Amino acid sequence: MQRREWLGLVLATGVAPPSTARAQANGLVIFAAASLKNALDEIAANWTKDGEAAPRISYGASSALAKQLEQGAPVDLFVSADIDWMDHVEKKDLIRKDTRVNLLGNKIVLIAPRDSKVALSIGPGFDLAKALGGGKLAMANVDAVPAGKYGKAALEKLGAWNGVKGSIAQAENVRAALLLVARGEAPLGIVYSTDAAAEPSVKIVDAFPADSHPPIIYPAAVAKDATSADAKGFLDYLKSSKARPAFEKQGFTVLVKSPSST
Repeated sequence: MQRREWLGLVLATGVAPPSTARAQANGLVIFAAASLKNALDEIAANWTKDGEAAPRISYGASSALAKQLEQGAPVDLFVSADIDWMDHVEKKDLIRKDTRVNLLGNKIVLIAPRDSKVALSIGPGFDLAKALGGGKLAMANVDAVPAGKYGKAALEKLGAWNGVKGSIAQAENVRAALLLVARGEAPLGIVYSTDAAAEPSVKIVDAFPADSHPPIIYPAAVAKDATSADAKGFLDYLKSSKARPAFEKQGFTVLVKSPSST
């Protein structure tokens, strides 16, 4: 489906991609995991200051964005929060395989509202159910959204899943789960450490051991049907030394060696 056709569908049905990509006939369109918002917004602003056209970035759950790409949404660059969803679109021949790169790493943490008195050390057999005190545990969708899948895997590995599986408040993406805790609607939540760093209304209770879940990796790739001439250039910019400070400030681990500044 071409960009103009997709826009026509949006206008006719009122259905738009997550966070609304505002598809147009030209211009760089990026689909990116919701947890990247703070870092990518800053990087996009710097890219624009360098004289390039501002990209349009649609943030959402990697699962939802991958499905939108599969359905023909006009996109030039896709940045996922896990390997699985990038593998999914690669198997569908929806990305340019030679551009795919493992860009970033992250961690998952247990969070609580900033004024919470909860104290808990995460480890095998830890009593998360007791810490919830009858409340809900905010998580991104545990069956599809990367942050939710990582969180469920960690809870299963540590023996805590069975005690809390009936008390999960599942959100459409990790930022929505973060908001539930920030608003005090859930006493605890599982998000990326970078999300916790971006929200002053929450605090980190403890971090999950790295070996309790699969490695958290954010791959990026140019879409197979990309039409923007800036797609590869922006991906190179994300890998450059100019983008690194914005990622590291939010707590991401940069997995690529920065080439000379783009």
